[in-house]
Amino acid sequence: MHEYSIVQALLTQCEEIAAQNEAESVKKIIVKIGKMSGVEPHLLEIAFNTFKEKTVCDGADFVMNVQPLTIECKQCGKITELGEVYYKCPECDSLEVKVIDGEDMYLMTLEME
Repeated sequence: MHEYSIVQALLTQCEEIAAQNEAESVKKIIVKIGKMSGVEPHLLEIAFNTFKEKTVCDGADFVMNVQPLTIECKQCGKITELGEVYYKCPECDSLEVKVIDGEDMYLMTLEME
């Protein structure tokens, strides 16, 4: 389960940011998870709750915003958020599309004290 290594990297990043800002604790963490990032939100939450103890994130709220796959058609220019994962323009049926969002995971916000 690679979510464990993702959480360990996330906690390290949070600790570094908290130290840079002379914060004693992190109260809230908001991440954006793309539908095609390969990260399972449920497993990520379990991993976070497992590893957060004895870190600056102990007791922090963990908010995950799942980002749908967003594509732009190179033929008709239509930008579409897709509920299901497929790389085809729903407007003109072109397979020539560019992914705009939904493939990555980002740390968006930290609330610290």
